[in-house]
Amino acid sequence: MKTSLAESTETLQIKPLKDEFGALIENVDLQSADDATLEKVVQAFRLHGAILLRNQTMEPDDLMRFISAFGEPELHTQKNYCLPGYPHIFRLSNMTDEDGNALGAHNDGVGWHTDYSYKAEPVMSTMLYAVEVPDEGGETLLADQVAAYNDLAEDRKAQLDPLKIHHSYVHFVENREFNSYQLTDEQRQDNPDVIHPMIRVHPADGRKALWISTGTVKHIIGMEDDEAMKLVDELVDYVTQPKYVFSHKWQKGDVLMWDNRCTLHTGSLFDDTKYQRMAHRLWVKGEKPIAVETKEP
Repeated sequence: MKTSLAESTETLQIKPLKDEFGALIENVDLQSADDATLEKVVQAFRLHGAILLRNQTMEPDDLMRFISAFGEPELHTQKNYCLPGYPHIFRLSNMTDEDGNALGAHNDGVGWHTDYSYKAEPVMSTMLYAVEVPDEGGETLLADQVAAYNDLAEDRKAQLDPLKIHHSYVHFVENREFNSYQLTDEQRQDNPDVIHPMIRVHPADGRKALWISTGTVKHIIGMEDDEAMKLVDELVDYVTQPKYVFSHKWQKGDVLMWDNRCTLHTGSLFDDTKYQRMAHRLWVKGEKPIAVETKEP
């Protein structure tokens, strides 16, 4: 008899992060967990859209073992802030070395978005491991785009289902608020513009999600720019209502992972003159977004 995803996670101690979204997984030590336990964590992730495990101690090799349980790790567009010897581990930090050189990207990820939305195959998931955290501020917010889509009126769904969004990495870098670098010719060449559906179908079970974002969004196909950006702003405001958002207050040793195919996320600011932050970010490769099948009029 085939075991369902729900049955395969029965031995895990799970609490919801918010209402019916996300899973707090308790009493699992990722560093010493066997392969069978890691597989149960993977299945919980597939069911719940986001997972949180607290009080973890993770060396770089532990992080690589864990992320690899979910699929093939993805590399980063920026290379200069990766952990030496570990190109899949990207550092988010306001800390500097003894010579005053930045150890990580600071204020990266502020603004509602999905990671690698400017790629033909955006990353499937994002994982953050908290090495050093500020005492206040710096929360990570996740918005449940499945619940937001499900709550739309049927005529609104019919309006949005066929829409396509023009994403651009160049547009993102040249217009982002916290821009600390200039694009190289290689980065421009490696990141051509892409077109993705506004409504995305999850390959695991067919659930539909609003797949709206900011930053990389340059245009909506078939609409005037002003009209398109007004719609983007309206939908972002809608999906980021408090009832759809989980706000995570970081503790040292937290591992937070979310599914970019059905969530929207943002970092938040903290007093970087008072506190230091260090987090390690890892990605899992994804697939080309699946659009809703719509009937021709």
